[in-house]
Amino acid sequence: MAARTLNRLTDVAVRKAMSPGWYADGGGLYLRVYPDGARRWVFVFTVGGRRREMSLGPLADLTLAEAREEREVRRKQVRAGKDPISERRSERAVQAQDASAATFEAWAREIAPVVAPSAAKAHSAWVRMMTEWTGPLRARQVHQITTEDVLAALKPYWKSRPETGRRMRMRIEAVLDAAKAKGLIADPWQNPARWKGHLQHLLEKRSTAVRHHKALPYAEAPEFLQRLARRDTMAAHALRFTILTVARTSEVIFAKWSEIDGDVWTVPAVRMKMKRVHRVPLSAEALAVLATVTPPNGVRRDGWIFPSLHRRGRPLSTAAMERVLDDLGLQGVATVHGFRSTFRDWAGDATNFDRSTVEAALAHLVGDETERAYRRGDALLKRRKLMEAWAGYLARAAGSNVRPMSRPG
Repeated sequence: MAARTLNRLTDVAVRKAMSPGWYADGGGLYLRVYPDGARRWVFVFTVGGRRREMSLGPLADLTLAEAREEREVRRKQVRAGKDPISERRSERAVQAQDASAATFEAWAREIAPVVAPSAAKAHSAWVRMMTEWTGPLRARQVHQITTEDVLAALKPYWKSRPETGRRMRMRIEAVLDAAKAKGLIADPWQNPARWKGHLQHLLEKRSTAVRHHKALPYAEAPEFLQRLARRDTMAAHALRFTILTVARTSEVIFAKWSEIDGDVWTVPAVRMKMKRVHRVPLSAEALAVLATVTPPNGVRRDGWIFPSLHRRGRPLSTAAMERVLDDLGLQGVATVHGFRSTFRDWAGDATNFDRSTVEAALAHLVGDETERAYRRGDALLKRRKLMEAWAGYLARAAGSNVRPMSRPG
């Protein structure tokens, strides 16, 4: 019997394909598994004597049957002497032309159910900002929007209402990213609302003066944690872990499973503000969060602990946890970073833990250079008792009276 050349893979084989490599289905279709765990369909073909590879999309977006349908479309193009990659560019250009009636305002309303906060009040505020506050940008067709259009929308708020300007820029960027993903904007294209390497050079920098992050009073923290624990999203789990460990946003967002050793999380120096390795003792509640986000197969590879569900192979965005606060009605009331202040206020007012232990838990340098030279350890045992006390306080029933706590042990 002749060897099977087409449709070699099965749905079961696709689900089990986890090791990095190329898995052939025949006819030029492959499932490629990358070292970081990402899995994409790839069509390999030869045109004009050149071997080329064309990504068809991630496995999460394209079933085996759908990938085979796409393969047949592209094979016909190859047999006709056409380059599938060039053909796709032309297809996307046509899509962009067909979307000429899609104004920024119309597209923002259409995409709002996906990218805007889900809480009614926050959702309404998001839609109002994108459809009423963006000035002339509202009537521009999405594929024609330029950097100048974005600047014109931001400048009325950038200096007078800096926080509003910051949020507006991020939301405009999200709306245009969604337009690109939908094919309303043809490649090659860079988002004119992006900050890094672009608008950061065109908009006046915000004040570098010390500013205090808005923080939730510690008496209200237990009730908030109860509400947060009822939300089963990756961003909510990340925020809960951040609060329990009093870590900074970037330390949590870019955390990897390889940094977890039992009940200790070791954050590498490169990700710490003080550029020093920081060990974090994990309370039972923090470990429970990790158990919740452990991959379904139970295998914790060297990947992100809190991966993005929309950007394959990437961690959550740095704004994801702030959006959770917005959804829970804390916009303008508290920030993610502000929970470090909540913790510090609680530790100072309601416990007898010494200041150096509290500062060490926040990864702050304690004492002068001479004192630090003689301080060999990192007070992990003392900090463990402190973090268990913090987790225990947050787990208390909402509305209970706050009482000073004695130092454990």
